[in-house]
Amino acid sequence: MPVVLRDAWATLVPDMDGPDGPLPPLLLALTVLTGLVDAFSYLLLGHVFVANMTGNVVFMGFALAGTPGFSVLASAVALASFVAGAWAGGIAVHRTAAGRGRRLRNALLVEAVCVAAALVVSFVSGSPYTGGARFSLIALLGLGLGVQNAAVRAMAVPDFTTTVLTRTLTGTVADSRLARGPGSRVGRRGLSPAAMLAGAVAGGTAVLGGPRELPLLAALVILSGVVAATVLLGRGDAPWTRPDTTT
Repeated sequence: MPVVLRDAWATLVPDMDGPDGPLPPLLLALTVLTGLVDAFSYLLLGHVFVANMTGNVVFMGFALAGTPGFSVLASAVALASFVAGAWAGGIAVHRTAAGRGRRLRNALLVEAVCVAAALVVSFVSGSPYTGGARFSLIALLGLGLGVQNAAVRAMAVPDFTTTVLTRTLTGTVADSRLARGPGSRVGRRGLSPAAMLAGAVAGGTAVLGGPRELPLLAALVILSGVVAATVLLGRGDAPWTRPDTTT
């Protein structure tokens, strides 16, 4: 079997007794979620991201320069909400010595509440989202994705951040044999961009074809599935389920 396919298979169907257990495919599912919610926020909430904060900083610069279609306030709300979510997520994962699976589950339950609340707001307000409904959606989704990012960072699984792909893509190219590196591991690292692309395509298709709330509903389903997986797969004594005594 080619190395690329072998690495991809080992990532998608990991060794449950390995150091990361099922975390790689679970984090890939969360990467799909990122594509879904960012498609929803960018296309329906006025050129703003709720998961990728680098874009919001750039968008804020566009708005300050007077570029039509961008809002300083929208970008600022997204940034502030994301920071608040990251703070809450940090507390959720650092104030317990539980294994990574349990810590991820606890954080994602908080994120699920945020996404569920956003789904309710989207149904009640109806599109186009303006005024208070728009900013409520930005705040709730930013908060939830901040929690997710804090939790994923604490998982410390190499090559999987669920949001920022620049570093992953850089590592893939810079470590390649063509760059005289140790190996690109494209079979593993290439899955994250593919997952986010799939989520963005699905989210964009839903937004354009309706119902527009579908990306949020899909995100909630993904969160429910990941939480269920951490519960069902975390009942053994694999390394990823053991209490973290370093926290």
